[in-house]
Amino acid sequence: MTKNNKFNYDEELAKLHTELVHLQEWIKSQGLKVVIIFEGRDASGKGGTIKRFTEPLNPRVCKVVALGVPTEKEKTQWYFQRYAYHLPAAGEIVLFDRSWYNRAGVEKVMGFCTDEEYKEFLRSCPEFERMLVRSGIIVLKYWFSVSDEEQERRFKNRISNPLKRWKFSPMDLESRSRWLEYSKAKDNMFAHTDTKQVPWYVVNSDNKKKARLNCISHVLSQIPYEKINIKPIELPELPDYKAYVRPPMNYQTFVPEKY
Repeated sequence: MTKNNKFNYDEELAKLHTELVHLQEWIKSQGLKVVIIFEGRDASGKGGTIKRFTEPLNPRVCKVVALGVPTEKEKTQWYFQRYAYHLPAAGEIVLFDRSWYNRAGVEKVMGFCTDEEYKEFLRSCPEFERMLVRSGIIVLKYWFSVSDEEQERRFKNRISNPLKRWKFSPMDLESRSRWLEYSKAKDNMFAHTDTKQVPWYVVNSDNKKKARLNCISHVLSQIPYEKINIKPIELPELPDYKAYVRPPMNYQTFVPEKY
């Protein structure tokens, strides 16, 4: 998509969705393994982009991982262990809605990890990701960048809109008061983990629709793929079922038709 303020979002998204389906079929046919990480400040547009990314795809091929607070058992495991469990097999795409980078962000800022655990993460994360790449996994990392003014506007919208109120958490309030600490943590994270093998890609997300299109377009540009010729499908004739008498329709309970 060329940089243009005048564009038809639905048309552009439809084109990208078509290409995503081609990419999906190529990944399946070639047995590729793809990991895409979505990070960024609260209300930066990660979730909306993930929804548009997965919309046309087979959920058995493209899976979203959004892990909650670690269990007591998981807290005793190697830090990357519960994330490694969700890594893709051949022919799969895994989207991480937040990832192991929680340790470099919210855990560091909120004091959910020790200084030594934080330092060890910064040391080990680049090597962990290089291991993934050496094993044949394609790893793409996206940071959604939103301005302070736009983030505040979105927060206020979430608070006032009953359909979005669930998106606003006590952690969001806390993150507002620790804006500077989050900025420092993000900059330090980039300094240690923006590597040549697995670089960070920053998505300007003040405009949600453009951010979605730009991110999906970039993913398509990063994974070489070919369009696979799909054999035409012919529906078979229905078998002769006249000899079978089905139960009366009134034996079934139907949902009332209110619309």
